[in-house]
Amino acid sequence: MIQNNPESTIMPHAIISAQHLTQKIQLSHSQFTIFEGLNVEIQAGEQVAITGRSGSGKSTLLGILATLDQASSGQLQVCGADVSALNEEQRAQVRLQNIGFVFQSFQLLPHLTALENVMLPLRLQPNFKFAAAEQKALALLSRVGLAQQAEQTPKVLSGGEQQRVAIARALVSEPKIIFADEPTGNLDGETAREIEQLLFQLNREMGTTLVLVTHDQTLAAQCQRHLELSQGQLIEHNVGG
Repeated sequence: MIQNNPESTIMPHAIISAQHLTQKIQLSHSQFTIFEGLNVEIQAGEQVAITGRSGSGKSTLLGILATLDQASSGQLQVCGADVSALNEEQRAQVRLQNIGFVFQSFQLLPHLTALENVMLPLRLQPNFKFAAAEQKALALLSRVGLAQQAEQTPKVLSGGEQQRVAIARALVSEPKIIFADEPTGNLDGETAREIEQLLFQLNREMGTTLVLVTHDQTLAAQCQRHLELSQGQLIEHNVGG
């Protein structure tokens, strides 16, 4: 168990540090607690899986750790920034500089080519230069096995190919952390295994921290750490290295 521990101390070099993280939502006449008092720390380069039953709050937790949402209370540090004290514009800067995302539904823009989709995060950077960005995006598409599909739009790509484009897009800005929400949920078994291995391989090669939400226990077991969100508590399971 790694929550509700008042003696918990956050290591200074943890890339993600959360203390007493609580999320509640207001219903019509009452307040519903999704989780309360969670403490968790994740070190740079780790592979961490978060599992839990449908409705357990695991995607909510991922969204908070990724700075997409704010917790009702608690403290959160991401890449050295005290996220709890930042406004939305400042949190957006933390995401732009440090975070990449991979979603179950790919979230590619349908009217853009694979290359243009991968280049999108670079366009948001203040020092954007088209030629350099294009070269970097092409190199990543090649790295994920899609060099020949660079000029194709998502509608002619398979689900596995679309997710490879999404992974390249997540990595193109060289983020410190990749957050993946059910990254293989819309893929068939064989394609899912290929995408999983690609994520782990790129995690090792690039030193990027990988935090993923999944219902797939086999995928969770492949990560260095497995956290289960159950009844508002985080439970850490032993994994086999």
